[in-house]
Amino acid sequence: MTISKRTALVTLVITALVGSRALFAFFDDPEGPNLLVVLVTAAVIFGVSSVVYKFCSTVSDLRRMLLAISSQVALIAMLYLLGS
Repeated sequence: MTISKRTALVTLVITALVGSRALFAFFDDPEGPNLLVVLVTAAVIFGVSSVVYKFCSTVSDLRRMLLAISSQVALIAMLYLLGS
């Protein structure tokens, strides 16, 4: 199964935004998450996952994308544990 690079990057952007929003939704903040903080965190999460996506060029496209998404999930979990 071949996934285009554009589709993979759009998927990584969307999952980074959703993951960042979910990360800040779990914190007990009565005002809710700040949009700028969510976007900057999503950019950091996307940056890390795009590096993983770029350097895992020896595996198939689907596994490469799944590795990048799993790196996002791991980073979000670490950020949550550090923030709580």
